[in-house]
Amino acid sequence: MKLNKSLILTSALLIVTAALYRIWPDRPYGFIPQIAMAIFAGATIKDKKWAFALPLFSMLIYQVLYINGFTKIEGFYSGQWINYILLTSLTVYGLFIKKINFTNVLTASLAAPTFYFIVSNFTVWAGGGGFKRPKTFDGLMMCYGDALAFYRANGWYANEWVGTLLFSGVLFGAYYFLNNYAFGKKQLA
Repeated sequence: MKLNKSLILTSALLIVTAALYRIWPDRPYGFIPQIAMAIFAGATIKDKKWAFALPLFSMLIYQVLYINGFTKIEGFYSGQWINYILLTSLTVYGLFIKKINFTNVLTASLAAPTFYFIVSNFTVWAGGGGFKRPKTFDGLMMCYGDALAFYRANGWYANEWVGTLLFSGVLFGAYYFLNNYAFGKKQLA
């Protein structure tokens, strides 16, 4: 596998971002870098098995930080496997980005957290979690209604969108800068 220098440095940025986020005290719930990391990996890493592995690797970092006492939240715990599958599947949104530009990154950065909201709340309903809504269409809609409370200004899902937009901007922006100015032929004016 051949990686260019900018991709290696940007991947290091991903890892540092994930680690710093996890040890940040009183961070907003849902303001996570993993969705943006998955999109970025899918869009930039040519070897797709590594692109899909990157979001999982960030969770391993969280577990290492937990074991060493830097955070009180484990990276691996019972029931977390659904989140790992969802976060990993979001890499597909990056695969759909054929040309990295503002519009495509913005579209993926809005679509991926929406997909995560829909599927994660479906699994809550199907697994009998939350308020244990009935296994009917109306019960599913009630479960989604319950989850809408998390869209308030400082709620989990609102922060997911904001976090994904911010971290996507940082990651894709760093990638652009490294490719065009640090390792490219363009010069800063």
